[in-house]
Amino acid sequence: MTQGNGTEVTDFYLLGFGVERDIQCVLFIVFLVIYVTSMVGNTGMILLINTDSRLQTPMYFFLQHLAFVDICYTSAITPKMLQNFMVEDKSITFKGCVIQLFIYAVFATSDCYLLAVMAVDRYVAICKPLRYPIIMSRQVCVQLVAVSYLMGSINSSVHTGFTFSLSFCASKINHFFCDIPPIVTLSCYNNDINFMLILIFVGFNLTFTVSVVILSYIYIMAAILKMSSTAGRKKTFSTCASHLTAVTIFYGTLAYMYLQPPSDNSEENMKVASVFYGIVIPMLNPLIYSLRNKEVKDAIKATGKKFLKLDLNY
Repeated sequence: MTQGNGTEVTDFYLLGFGVERDIQCVLFIVFLVIYVTSMVGNTGMILLINTDSRLQTPMYFFLQHLAFVDICYTSAITPKMLQNFMVEDKSITFKGCVIQLFIYAVFATSDCYLLAVMAVDRYVAICKPLRYPIIMSRQVCVQLVAVSYLMGSINSSVHTGFTFSLSFCASKINHFFCDIPPIVTLSCYNNDINFMLILIFVGFNLTFTVSVVILSYIYIMAAILKMSSTAGRKKTFSTCASHLTAVTIFYGTLAYMYLQPPSDNSEENMKVASVFYGIVIPMLNPLIYSLRNKEVKDAIKATGKKFLKLDLNY
């Protein structure tokens, strides 16, 4: 990449949070605990779904991929952030920055589409229960997941390509990872096209997937309200509660990150939102789906009893 003065940017410098050394140590411990919890929770969710026969349904097939996506995009940014808390040299190579942004964008976008797919799955399960096994066949589920990853790859390729085709006049990124807006601001020349692409692509992905979620839940709520049994309504709604909680947290944070109007504090606000979106939410998802889901809790208990019997036998 050629700068305006003819030199070349080979490394970027991540400014991070700009806090005192003592606070950085505290943040390192806090985020390390969150990251380890996230890895254990999501990996455990994947293993649990793969090993428990009661969880071999489309809903948990999608949840398994959601856990995988959470692992991937938080792992793209968290280890480097943790390293920068403990070292003086907070640089990242140009190639490393490209790879980090690409991986993060692929799986973050895929997360949006997987949540929308899960909303459709709940709609079919509740509104068309007799046709559910046919409509949500294994082949259809695989195709829906593949489309989610494809949309993530397309979105990431466009943003990464356009972002790093710019000429940069500075190398200090005012963020704790290589995200699109703070990198684009380093451009020597007009970057309106890049910000327009952010608005178009993020706006489309959010609008489309949120619309799918909202439309699905409108039909779901209509079906629930038609039920004569209060117990039936409560049981049906409880199957959607975990997903609805995850969707609200995820989309709310994502919209705040990328669609907020420019302001004096927008860069710092984005850092806070990025922490929640990229680090905290991947930890919360397995907790939400395990604590609010009876089938998952039963599977955890059954697995625990199985391991306990093995220990006793030894």
